[in-house]
Amino acid sequence: MAPLLSGAQESGARSSRPNVLLIISDQFRADNLGCLGMNPMGLTPHLDAMARRGVLFRSAMASQPVCAPARASLFTGQYVEKHEVWRNGLGIKENAVTLATTFRQAGYTANYIGKWHLSPNDHTSATWGPVPPEHRGGFLDLWEAANVLEFTSHPYEGDLFDGDGKPIRFSGVYRTDFLTQRGVHFLKNAAKQPFLLVMSYLNVHHQNDVDKFIPPKEYASRYRNPFVPQDLRPLPGSWPSQLGDYYGCVASIDGAVGTLLQTLEEQNLDKNTIVVFLSDHGCHFKTRNTEYKRSPHESSIHIPLVMQGPGFDRSTEVQELVSHVDVTPTLLEAAGLRVPSTMQGRSFLALPDWRKEQWQSEVYIHMSEFMTGRVLRTPQWTYAVAAPKRPGWKAAPESDLYVEYMLYDLFADPFQHVNLAGRAETREVTIELRERLLRRIAAAGGNRPTIEPSYFPYS
Repeated sequence: MAPLLSGAQESGARSSRPNVLLIISDQFRADNLGCLGMNPMGLTPHLDAMARRGVLFRSAMASQPVCAPARASLFTGQYVEKHEVWRNGLGIKENAVTLATTFRQAGYTANYIGKWHLSPNDHTSATWGPVPPEHRGGFLDLWEAANVLEFTSHPYEGDLFDGDGKPIRFSGVYRTDFLTQRGVHFLKNAAKQPFLLVMSYLNVHHQNDVDKFIPPKEYASRYRNPFVPQDLRPLPGSWPSQLGDYYGCVASIDGAVGTLLQTLEEQNLDKNTIVVFLSDHGCHFKTRNTEYKRSPHESSIHIPLVMQGPGFDRSTEVQELVSHVDVTPTLLEAAGLRVPSTMQGRSFLALPDWRKEQWQSEVYIHMSEFMTGRVLRTPQWTYAVAAPKRPGWKAAPESDLYVEYMLYDLFADPFQHVNLAGRAETREVTIELRERLLRRIAAAGGNRPTIEPSYFPYS
């Protein structure tokens, strides 16, 4: 574990501090990773190699399976109850303490390339693109981003915006490759000052205006007879027509990761750079509701998390449950920085050392937009409650009343096809999970609600 440094020590230690490269792929299912052993397609050779070198977190979960809330939790180390970005369109607080602000205070540069989605967005084109400095969450050095990149670009053309709000146009090059080129340029010109660089890819997110996954042209027909994950197989949805193209997008992201890792090595930065790969949420291909995520199922909440570099080159796996809110505290501790008291997440830096005594292996998840709900994910159970007759998009972020509506035994039913909510044989475990969820809601900063049993109990 990296030592915590005093303020006086921080100044003299900057030159040896690790750089941080955080790579985000939007809507990337955890089981796309070959190293998890759930998908035989061989889509992720570079990420699999990264896992062999570093640490694979087998049970990483989203704090909320929606873009903006998930990213706010990632960067602030807070639950929705604290950062208040409970749905898309809400901006991060101007005075928020974030990954970027904390690293900059320690002498790092904080740099961002790609999709942001944390500036206030009233769903008009004027709020899709340039992001004013006060809404950048502390990323105040290199800035080449769009607030809602899915609306300012298509796979082969579109715009990013620089720190002055001026467009950076690309055309004829695949969007993922263009972002990677910008990242490579940064890494080849990185100053000696330690850096934090976020590469935030839109892929593997669908292209909103055509409701399709659009891979690079060279992958357009490569995965026409794909392996189908078992959670999807018995359920109607969009996967029969979209899964092959989705896999092409996954492969392109893996190629981008490979390019970035190769550049780090070529620039002699690989031994002193912590590299993190993760996603904001997964994708259930309209099998669980009428869109792609926003559900308590593994396909929505289970995210990839792979880390390598100083403190993480361990060639090991971690089974314990971790969450978005835990990533920033972990990176700060790995760099020898104090974790601000505003952050609710916990550093998991000790888990690769098998020091697990103080780790509570459960995750609290906030639900919004499709419905207003709360979820507790434990190693065995997914327990979900929802607010009745409360639309998730227009409603307030919390409710005084929830009703139990999902319970899955992941040991017996890992693909979540049998909902046990309301069954007599699960009554005792349901009572326990209800109390645990209530404690997590309170700890996150929410009001204590009433949780009623399922309205449709089984005898």
